[in-house]
Amino acid sequence: MKTYYDPDDLGLFETIGKDAPELARKFFDYYGAVFAEGALSAREKALIALAVAHSVQCPYCIDAYTRASLEQGCDLEEMTEALHVAGAIRGGASLVHGVQMRKIAEKLSL
Repeated sequence: MKTYYDPDDLGLFETIGKDAPELARKFFDYYGAVFAEGALSAREKALIALAVAHSVQCPYCIDAYTRASLEQGCDLEEMTEALHVAGAIRGGASLVHGVQMRKIAEKLSL
């Protein structure tokens, strides 16, 4: 079955700057700086990126950061736990907005 998502496109990511090279260079410089060793290790950053990739539901990012997490020495248990952290935050964010819903409903019900 043909889908929009093509895993081979991940390898073409850098071509996104073909028609806007200066903007692409700025993005890739920033991207590289973000993922450089700093207060967080490359391993920690890979796990964070993997969790965020699931939150934003980007199959390209999930592929890239599954691979990066494994390359940084993460195991499936750690990666799965990071995924659950993302799921809990995403679910909690939906639920906490229920406070707004309740406030509006209670105000309109008066």
